[in-house]
Amino acid sequence: MEQTRQASTHRTADTLRRWLGLLLAASAAVVPALATTALAADPPKRPNILLIVADDMGYADIGSYGGEIRTPNLDALAARGVKATNFYVGPTCSPTRSMMLSGVDNHVAGLGNMDEYAGPRQKGKPGYEGHLNDRVASMAQVLRDGGYHTYMAGKWHLGEEPKSWPAAKGFERDFTLMQGGGSNWDDMGYPHPGHPNLTYSLNGKPLDKLPAGHFSTQAFTDFIINSVDEQKADGKPFFAYLSYQAVHSPFAVPEDWLDRYKGQYDQGYEALRAARIARMKEMGLIAKDATAFPRLPQVAAWDTLTPEQKKVMARRMEVYAAMLENMDSHIGRVLNHLKQNGQLDNTLVIVLSDNGAEPLELLELAQKVDPRMRAWLEKNWDTRPEACGRPKSVCDYGAAWAQAGSGPFRFFKGWVAEGGIRVPLIVAGPGVKSGGEATDALLHVTDFAPTLFEVAGVQHPSVTNKKLAPLAGKSMMPVLSGKADRVRGEKDWLGWELFGNRAIRQGDWKLVSIVKGAGGSGEWELFNLKSDPGETRDLAKSQPAKRAELLAHWNEYAKKNGVILTDDGPFKSQSDPTTVTSD
Repeated sequence: MEQTRQASTHRTADTLRRWLGLLLAASAAVVPALATTALAADPPKRPNILLIVADDMGYADIGSYGGEIRTPNLDALAARGVKATNFYVGPTCSPTRSMMLSGVDNHVAGLGNMDEYAGPRQKGKPGYEGHLNDRVASMAQVLRDGGYHTYMAGKWHLGEEPKSWPAAKGFERDFTLMQGGGSNWDDMGYPHPGHPNLTYSLNGKPLDKLPAGHFSTQAFTDFIINSVDEQKADGKPFFAYLSYQAVHSPFAVPEDWLDRYKGQYDQGYEALRAARIARMKEMGLIAKDATAFPRLPQVAAWDTLTPEQKKVMARRMEVYAAMLENMDSHIGRVLNHLKQNGQLDNTLVIVLSDNGAEPLELLELAQKVDPRMRAWLEKNWDTRPEACGRPKSVCDYGAAWAQAGSGPFRFFKGWVAEGGIRVPLIVAGPGVKSGGEATDALLHVTDFAPTLFEVAGVQHPSVTNKKLAPLAGKSMMPVLSGKADRVRGEKDWLGWELFGNRAIRQGDWKLVSIVKGAGGSGEWELFNLKSDPGETRDLAKSQPAKRAELLAHWNEYAKKNGVILTDDGPFKSQSDPTTVTSD
């Protein structure tokens, strides 16, 4: 009887952990105050910095990357700056954000695994704290101490306790959503019975109620505009981090935006993906003969769907597209406001997505995890297909449209395959070459910190404080300025690990291991991405020397960054709880 009770308890805990893992991030720590020293006397006008992060935006969604969604402001920004075609992030949001704000690998910064997924061998270990730990200095702290105003609006997802909030990490002003997603409206709803309300802060203090009529994309944009205006007079430059909920599910747009794409996706996800890939080839984003990963086995062919299924699926994509265009319009508001105030020419603008497109379907997941979860959602949220995009609706678009969002790449958010970690990056402003050039230089999200510290003329405190991890990235300015075509040499490499999935990229070569629970073989696969960005031709057997070379780099990466390798996460095998081996 006792064994039965314990087994039931373990199953219940695992169920809740898996559910929360897709929705929550929590933990807390205190990072000590950090001193920053200017490298030299401040130049007459140091540039402002505007860092904009879209949530779960696919590589092929926006116009300048081959998409059909109307994104005129992002496209105009790309046309006057530089867009990157080989820019990499983490497979999911919080690991990416930890690297972006710290300049070091997520296993060092505290998000070696998403905290709610940390296994028994990982929990509490260095690099697995679940928040930015005391081994790193946040970008906001360094820039604030270097003489910048620092503002944040939007999603945080790096710790829900006050000691981990943005106000404790260097942001002077903030309007912050602590969780990874949830309602975009003033109800502050969170689609989980154990955590039904979102947590917000306003300038470091809890915010119990949102203003009537709150819509996240507009509200976060307004906060950044107002913060910049209120402190413009003192002449100090600003660092503004605009971290949108868009286009994370549940999808949401104002009523008058809902039908802007009506009928435009009736041809289905296979046709959409093919059209996007064709445009990407025409635009030179991928080679003319580039391979595309085939339609996933779990994705039904469009022609096999019933008319009603097609209608529901097309509507989901219509609302997603409207949400993305709406975000673009608010980005345009910020840029236009800076232009009218005479600040845009001296503002470095950076736009990226935090990971690949999101394949999650919440209702289907709830049914698999625990039917009671789905029953709770159907009682407390509006799960009708016709409600998609409206307040309290549960709306997402699933793996089929997410694969279209990935263009030719394999998989999407959550995977270390190209669809999960290669994302758009647009940079424009002072010091950046104009003309809309695309760079194929190998770039990484840890490169932001050294890049921004260089343009701001500040020094990372690890130079004098040896308790802090040194920066892992490289300044992108040689590439952005047009003075060089690479920031990484032939011998340089990048590494990833999350949920037991692993990868190394060096030059055009990529070594990947996807666990069986994530649809992989669990074996190391080798691809040449120049001709095979879809990761379709495994060369591990025909190129054993290259496989061995990259595997040695992965082992070096794991040792250097303190990787504790298990498959704890959404892909963990139920029948085989053993840890992943190193080879």
